[in-house]
Amino acid sequence: MKKKKVNLRDLKPNSEEQHSHDDGHNHGNGSAFKTYVPAIISFTMLMMGIGLDYFDVSFFKNWTRIVWYSIAYLPVGFPVVKEGWNSIKKGDIFTEFFLMSIATIGAFIIGEYPEGVAVMLFYAVGELFQNAAVNRAKGNIKALLDVRPNEALVYRNNNYVSVSPETVEIGEKVQVRVGEKIPLDGILLSDKGSFNTAALTGESKPNTIVKDEKVFAGSINLDGVIEIETTKEFKNSSIARILDMVQNATARKSKTELFIRQFARIYTPIVVLLAIGVTFLPYFFVDDYVFRDWLYRALIFLVISCPCALVISIPLGYFGGLGAASKNGILFKGASFLDAMTKINTLVMDKTGTVTKGVFKIKEIKAIGWEETEFMKYLMAMEEQSTHPISKAILEYKADGADFEATEVSEIAGKGLKGIVNDKTVLVGNKALMTSNNIDIPSETESIVESIVLVAIDGKFAGYVVIADELKDDAKDTIINLQKIGIKNIMMLSGDKDSITQKVASELNIEKAKGGLLPEDKLNEVELLKKNLENKIAFIGDGINDAPVLAASDVGIAMGGLGSDVAIETADVIIQTDQPSKVVRAIKISRSTRKIVWQNIILAFGVKVIVLILGAGGLATMWEAVFADVGVALLAILNAVRLQKMNWN
Repeated sequence: MKKKKVNLRDLKPNSEEQHSHDDGHNHGNGSAFKTYVPAIISFTMLMMGIGLDYFDVSFFKNWTRIVWYSIAYLPVGFPVVKEGWNSIKKGDIFTEFFLMSIATIGAFIIGEYPEGVAVMLFYAVGELFQNAAVNRAKGNIKALLDVRPNEALVYRNNNYVSVSPETVEIGEKVQVRVGEKIPLDGILLSDKGSFNTAALTGESKPNTIVKDEKVFAGSINLDGVIEIETTKEFKNSSIARILDMVQNATARKSKTELFIRQFARIYTPIVVLLAIGVTFLPYFFVDDYVFRDWLYRALIFLVISCPCALVISIPLGYFGGLGAASKNGILFKGASFLDAMTKINTLVMDKTGTVTKGVFKIKEIKAIGWEETEFMKYLMAMEEQSTHPISKAILEYKADGADFEATEVSEIAGKGLKGIVNDKTVLVGNKALMTSNNIDIPSETESIVESIVLVAIDGKFAGYVVIADELKDDAKDTIINLQKIGIKNIMMLSGDKDSITQKVASELNIEKAKGGLLPEDKLNEVELLKKNLENKIAFIGDGINDAPVLAASDVGIAMGGLGSDVAIETADVIIQTDQPSKVVRAIKISRSTRKIVWQNIILAFGVKVIVLILGAGGLATMWEAVFADVGVALLAILNAVRLQKMNWN
């Protein structure tokens, strides 16, 4: 069964592309009205004809009546008949256009003119509603990400000139004014900026970025004129690639969708053969056989047989799911992954950057024999001489008063730093540094699994600072909610040392955790899980070091994939924010989508089977047939559209 869209604006559609349900049209108000003109003309003439029949007007007889209803039929019927004929010429006979054509023309042949017009009219109106729903669903998906700016102010020849973003090269300086969109990915040259990234991440909270940090195309500048230096061409920018990915997501059909389309190709010719049987076989078994009555039943059978409720409402259900996910900052690369996500029962996750922020922060300060502030001033004076990530975390400490200055600072390989601060010798480093300088350290430091910085001043132990990666705000709730929705088998795999991994897993109530793993070790762990065929595995990682595992899992989920090329290429699902809780929402959206799709399948099949039986038994008229076809399609569409309005918090 080949499902296409009839363009009811025009009696002579220009090409097959105009009829595809997969193509959206952006009508202005005028052209949108023109789309409905043929249906309005047919409806008006049909109502007038029924009125003339009802009052038994004398002139409305014989050929006058036939011509009237024929004219009423043409605006909505001609495009369908023509499309059916074109399909036959291409070898695709059993389309719904063919079925509707022979059913309605057959109704004219047996003198049921009003019913013939009504069936085609309601079919046409149903098509219009279906097309509007599909176009709106696709438009919603595209609108979420189609925030590409139209111009870029580039610094060229000592002046800022407005050019198309496609012409901007890597390394050029671009100015972005307040309220404008960033045209290309780059790094911020200004001291800081505040940006609305809602179109990219689904988060309405403004994002503050400082000098030399990354900014992304599609973000809206909220505060002051800024300058950026481009790092990617427009075609390779995050927003361009994500937009392309979402637009092409519907190309990856779910197994349900593919099955229904294949089923329709077998189902439709079988129903045609049954209709022929309904027409002629009763001749051999019924005493008072009347050809006209059985032909009428067969025509009803054909109208009911059109599987448009299935082949439209099911893809629309997946459109709705993809659109709803995008609104929530979750990108599925195809409908097939919406289906795959519903089957997940095992979740494997990375630690750093997934459930933790991936940024070192001071967790504990213990000063011995010193005031905390003074102790930290000595430590910060030393750490100012280092570029280590731990040093950056320590330097974020806020201390009032004059800053201390370190001199004669030397680095002791593998141990730490030695220098002079306020004429005092200061040692900053690990246990090996303290031991080599005969500094006694408290036994309590032995039980600390996080990174620890030990400090000695003038030969005496002065204290320590514990540095740790912070849990994300929603990390604990994520694990709790995953377990609530039935994901009981959760495992953490990390490249960080095992003691830290185990502690984070314990804080999150994750029973299975392994640390100190290389990327290939993580892959081996996932492969071991996959040997149990009952395990359907999703892996959540940062999309860079975890690329092999993302690819090997049943569903690969990249966290914070907005700025990661590897995440976009490798993962099946991309969480555009750094919130692990979005994984729970992704699963809920997938399950809701699948539920809607199956509701539509059961609704369409159930009603059709009932009316098919009634039609074959002579208990249903064309009007019931219209409801079984167009009515059920509209109900299924309305059901699918519910996905756009649901809340999965």
